[in-house]
Amino acid sequence: MELSLILFYVLSSLTVLSALLMVFSKNPVHSILYLIVTFFCISGHYILLNAQFLAIVNVIVYAGAIMVLFLFVVMLMNLNNEKHSFGRPVKLLAASLISLLFIGLTIGIFAQNPASANTAVELGTGEIGLIHDLGSLLYSEYVLPFELSSILFISAMIGAVMLSKKDEELLD
Repeated sequence: MELSLILFYVLSSLTVLSALLMVFSKNPVHSILYLIVTFFCISGHYILLNAQFLAIVNVIVYAGAIMVLFLFVVMLMNLNNEKHSFGRPVKLLAASLISLLFIGLTIGIFAQNPASANTAVELGTGEIGLIHDLGSLLYSEYVLPFELSSILFISAMIGAVMLSKKDEELLD
């Protein structure tokens, strides 16, 4: 068995395990730490695919900056001492409808451009992970999914702020 195949299976199992631990952990700080481990494992997958730039960006931006920010926010909010509900049913219904909309958009994007299961990535050429190739492909063929992901991030931030506000603060 090849070393890259062994590394793939080890990283895959670690990714799935840390993601499950993140979801089912009762402590929010532990969940964030498990998510950081998940991001590092995903960066390992990027390295196996010869996409070194994506691996470095994933570690610096997601595991570094954003997750440290999440950790500080959770520590400042002191979520361990409070019981939170999702608020009014209207907020829950709006969040569910927006989530269904984005799931539909994601399915539509994948249905429009299905990936072939027989397409093999040729490793070791050195051309796959280059920034120039990535940028030109990202801003030409995949510009719609790229822009939709930015809208998804903005709506997730707005949703997080809305869920953290109390109902009395929203009425003011």
